[in-house]
Amino acid sequence: MTPTIAPAASYGEEARTLAALAVSAATVDGGVLSDGELAAWLEDRRRAQPQQVERVPFAGLSGWRFEEGTGDLRHASGGFFSVHGLRVHSDFGPVSEWEQPIVDQPEIGILGIAMRDFGGIPHLLMQAKSEPGNVNGMQLSPTVQATKSNYRRVHGGSAVRYLDCFRSPEPGAVVADVLQSEQGSWFLRKRNRNMIVRVGPEVEAAEDFAWLTVRQVNMLLKQDNVVNMDARTVLSCLPDWRADASALAGSLHPDAEIRSWITRRRAEHDVRVAPIGLADTQGWQHDPHTVSHVRGHHFSVVAVDVVSGRREVAAWSQPLIEPHGTGIAALFVRRVDGVRHVLLRARAEAGFLTVVELGPTVQCTVQNYSHLPRTSWPPYLDEVQNRRGGAVYDVLLSEEGGRFLNAQSHYVIIEIEDEAPLESEEFRWVSLRQVDELLRYSHNLSVQARTLITALRSL
Repeated sequence: MTPTIAPAASYGEEARTLAALAVSAATVDGGVLSDGELAAWLEDRRRAQPQQVERVPFAGLSGWRFEEGTGDLRHASGGFFSVHGLRVHSDFGPVSEWEQPIVDQPEIGILGIAMRDFGGIPHLLMQAKSEPGNVNGMQLSPTVQATKSNYRRVHGGSAVRYLDCFRSPEPGAVVADVLQSEQGSWFLRKRNRNMIVRVGPEVEAAEDFAWLTVRQVNMLLKQDNVVNMDARTVLSCLPDWRADASALAGSLHPDAEIRSWITRRRAEHDVRVAPIGLADTQGWQHDPHTVSHVRGHHFSVVAVDVVSGRREVAAWSQPLIEPHGTGIAALFVRRVDGVRHVLLRARAEAGFLTVVELGPTVQCTVQNYSHLPRTSWPPYLDEVQNRRGGAVYDVLLSEEGGRFLNAQSHYVIIEIEDEAPLESEEFRWVSLRQVDELLRYSHNLSVQARTLITALRSL
């Protein structure tokens, strides 16, 4: 069968999209909203979205139960997600065997951003959305952020606004559509459909939505806990409008070598996982309010009641994962013959579908290593801590507020101008052009790395 060749017009359309995004990223003081109007809108939405999140004992969870025999935590409908145990054997990291609770959500949700031109300038439709796990309640999310259980209305609530834009897009409207993972340490093989879709004037901004230029979104990315994780991962799927002649000049490693390196790490890393009952998970203790690690490390499973007037359902109960400590995700950036490269780590996590994805240079919660010798700490952690004062980006950002309670990480970007860290079998300098190409396909960059690429483009 002869392969289909994309017509030249499609390449021309991509070039026009890149040029238009560059204009949107450079537009001064907004388009539809001025920067002042945007700030006022965000403050108004915070006031309009009061949310009450109360810790409750597991026995107080409505619609959830511990399964007899296994002790797994499940919803009565069989939908949404469950929390069970996982036994892990891994050759990655300082500990080779362990057991842990993990969130199992096999259904694929939709994370989508609608894009519409105003006066020839692309704007992104962003939603002000409260999540029970957010430290500050309301954050900026994609146009649509919904699990399959949500948009099938298993909860009996209202329909998801704008969903048809993504489930039935117009021909030629899709800018990006790719399955991407979430945190492999907390989720088991979790994937979401990350989408960006062009829409026309028939799509207007409802009360909790606003059309923002790329520059305005970039401005908000520089503020603590404003742009949520789901928005950041979708934004990473935008074509890189900052590409210029120097970016295309070359890369330290050929594309085929980078692809081979990723494949080799996936083939050679030995990571084996097996589901076990939550009640049988060794090293974890249960009480009426928490399932927690015996050392107090890592995270706990907790239960909350939520009241929120701006969601599909006004009140509900659910479990959440509560991390212990604030994480750090750091990315080293350098120029090689004038071309920007980032230092990525081929990182194995128990919940990854493909065993390995490319993560930041450093990704950890330092408190989790306190009982281990310094030689077992993540490579380059000391260097990140020593250089952090000169970081070009250092912002505190929340992880996914629908499953994690008060989960935050310091996202840090550090420009390396002197002697660069050495590569090893785990680390490679990858050009931004190569990163952009990898992001067109599933499961190449982790959610933390995607956040940092989105942040890097905002600078």
